[in-house]
Amino acid sequence: MARQSGLIKLKGTLDNVSFYKTKDGHLARMKTSVDAKRIASDPAFERTRENNREFANSATGGKVMRDALRPMALNASDSRVISRLTKVMTAIKNLDAVSARGERNIGQGITDPNAVLKLKGFEFNKDSLLSAILFKPMTINTGTGEIVIADLIPQMDVVWPQGATHVQFTSGFAGVDFVNGDKDLQLSNVVNLPIDGTQTTVTLTPASAPTVAGTNLYLLKIEFFQEVNGVQYTLKNGAFNALRVVEAQ
Repeated sequence: MARQSGLIKLKGTLDNVSFYKTKDGHLARMKTSVDAKRIASDPAFERTRENNREFANSATGGKVMRDALRPMALNASDSRVISRLTKVMTAIKNLDAVSARGERNIGQGITDPNAVLKLKGFEFNKDSLLSAILFKPMTINTGTGEIVIADLIPQMDVVWPQGATHVQFTSGFAGVDFVNGDKDLQLSNVVNLPIDGTQTTVTLTPASAPTVAGTNLYLLKIEFFQEVNGVQYTLKNGAFNALRVVEAQ
C-alpha cells in the first residue's frame, strides 16, 4: 500500500484507488479486480487458497490464546496485539514439518521444541514493556505457577509513570490446547505496594494448576495506580500496564 504525502489528504475512492486513514497515517490502496468467487475456484489461485487456509488457522490460534488470557490482557494490551500475536502464531504454524502445504497448523507446529520459545517473552502492550519496567529477577515454579520476586524495592526496581503512587503485581498460569481450542487460566493473589523504599518479597501463587493439558503459559502483569484521598485510580485506563509471557512450556 502507498502512503499519501501531499498537503491535501484524500479519503474515499478515486479511479479504483481507495484512500483511508489509519494509525500509521493516510494511506492509499489499489482496488483489486479479482473477486472472491474466482479466488475460491480458479486453479490459478490454488496457492492463494492454501495461504488463506493457513492464515485462518494462525488467526484462530491467536484468538484462542487471547480469549484464554483475556482477564489479564483486557487492560494491558496495545491496539496492535491481535496482528502481533497472529504473526507469532504464523511462525509457530511454519514449524509444522508434517502437514501438506495449505494444511500446516498450530496444533502440529506447537509440538516442535522451538515453538514455545516464540511465545516466551511476548509483550501484550508494546507501549509499556514489562522488560523495561521491572528490573528485578524472578523465580518461576513451573509446577505450581508461583512467581517470586525477592527483596523488591519499588522505588529502585520499578520504572513508574509520572503520577503513580502504587504498583500492583498479578500472575497467571494458563493451559492452552491449540488443537481443540480448550483453555484454562488460573490467577494468583494480587500484591499492591506503595512506590517507596520499602523492601518486600512479592509472592504470586495461582489458585491451582490449569485443568487443560497442552501448552503452559506463565504470565506476569504490572499495573499502576494513583491514590487520591485513600482511593486508588488506574492511570490513563491502564495505558501504562504491562503483561508479559515470562515462561512457556
